[in-house]
Amino acid sequence: MRVVSMEEQARTNPFQETFERLRARRWDMSRTSAKERIARLKKLRHAIVERREALYQAIHADFRKPASEVETSELLMVLSELTHTIRHLEKWMKPRKVGTPMLLTGTSSEVRYEPKGVVLIMAPWNYPFQLTIAPLVAAVAAGNCALLKPSEKTPHTAAFIDQLIRDVFDPAEVTVVQGGAKESQALLELPFDHFFFTGGPKVGRKVMEAAARFLAGVTLELGGKSPAVVDETADLDAAAERIAFGKFLNGGQTCVAPDYVYVHASKEEAFVTKLRETVERFYGKTEEARKATPDFCRMVDDGQFARVNGLLERSVASGVRVAVGGTVDATSRYIAPTVLADVKPETPIMEEEIFGPVLPVLRYEKLEDVVSYIRAGTKPLAMYIFSHDSRSVDRLLSETSAGGTCVNTTVVHLSNAELPFGGIGESGVGNYHGEFGFRTFSHERAVLRQGPLSFLRTMFPPYTGKAKKMQRLATRLFE
Repeated sequence: MRVVSMEEQARTNPFQETFERLRARRWDMSRTSAKERIARLKKLRHAIVERREALYQAIHADFRKPASEVETSELLMVLSELTHTIRHLEKWMKPRKVGTPMLLTGTSSEVRYEPKGVVLIMAPWNYPFQLTIAPLVAAVAAGNCALLKPSEKTPHTAAFIDQLIRDVFDPAEVTVVQGGAKESQALLELPFDHFFFTGGPKVGRKVMEAAARFLAGVTLELGGKSPAVVDETADLDAAAERIAFGKFLNGGQTCVAPDYVYVHASKEEAFVTKLRETVERFYGKTEEARKATPDFCRMVDDGQFARVNGLLERSVASGVRVAVGGTVDATSRYIAPTVLADVKPETPIMEEEIFGPVLPVLRYEKLEDVVSYIRAGTKPLAMYIFSHDSRSVDRLLSETSAGGTCVNTTVVHLSNAELPFGGIGESGVGNYHGEFGFRTFSHERAVLRQGPLSFLRTMFPPYTGKAKKMQRLATRLFE
């Protein structure tokens, strides 16, 4: 394989110079104290708070996201992450003392957290601010230099982030690259020390391949068909309200949204009725009112609209019942909050992650059928269990796998900075938030210090007499 020189890379990759600028600063950043890193994070927090109105406008311009949803799902999430990190960073950075086994008497050991170096953060369009800045908080806290690549699908928010970063950080420490697939591909050709990507599995595989080329760290936050299960003991009012909130937030364009609901057959009709009542209360009693509400956002682009609408049309044609919604408007990229009943596993809407405001409801008789269906698919990013039967909850937790799980609520688990947020298998690799994010962007370095007393020399060559005896005694300690 031909080795490409640095000079050739600089000629062929438009971001080589940007990358080298970050790499030149990485050792300075690695030596920064907790106080210095906290100062950077506080400056970022102050700048965000000052520009909140501009953030509302930018995200609304991209896909009509309501200011209240920007407040809670974008701004609040980032500010709480910043505050939590600022409060705990000094503790996280301290070397962690670990124990000493008897055979190593005379030594002391610790784990030190050192930054990985230069990291790439590739963000998606669905939560364009939160999913760019929250990983950055962790990267800066860990002492890295970072390059951010916001999504081209949300250009107003990308421009907002670009200006924010320019005003807060030295470009040799944190910088932004805007653009589309071509720019992303060029970035993946550079030897970053860690690749952090949020998006779909198709691109996630390309990011993992890029990381593999450089034997670099990788974090993939992906998605999948996250199930909700409503059993015969569930509070239907609470289940309908919380599932509707989690599903229709952000126009259904949420990686942890309930993708479908399995409800016990004895509760199916009552649950669908509760969903209809909830949608009417949230967004309006009529289709006209729901289309006019300022509290419901749109599909981000024509491609996203066409994909979700195609799934909806094919599913309706297959015979499912539209219990709520079903109306669309291509001009404004509007798809109504929609609930589909009488859905079966083979219905088209079940073929892929929906990532839109369409909620399929399936019925079940036996819980083992639900378990079998979930296990037959790829491991989801989230799972939601609505039940007051602890045995059913424990069974679903122990017999399935998911990135995260909520019992009797949806989506809010990712707002707890004390919990790791991440997927498993097709839904992701690695995790972050709070201290988990700090560790994601850190290398845990093992350090052992030898004191004047050492038993190890009793086992040095030549392996005769006393050395053999000590070696045999050592192994017998563990027999």
